[in-house]
Amino acid sequence: MKRGKTPPPEDTFEEAAYLKLLGEKQKPVTIKLMDGEVFHGWIEYYDKNMVRLTREQGPNLFIYKHEIMYIAEDSGRRK
Repeated sequence: MKRGKTPPPEDTFEEAAYLKLLGEKQKPVTIKLMDGEVFHGWIEYYDKNMVRLTREQGPNLFIYKHEIMYIAEDSGRRK
């Protein structure tokens, strides 16, 4: 009897490792939301459901992960 493939794990923990790296190094990032809004800053805190974006211009933001389209490192921006 042939067995099916084992399904992939639900969580690889790569997301948490990447967010931790960005936060510890205070890497500047761009966060684009599903509605098209774009914010710049660095990730100070994250948990299962949200990230806190610290910004130089404007108030800090708590953003739900389900509202995020992508997070990209800003290579040319100041730390």
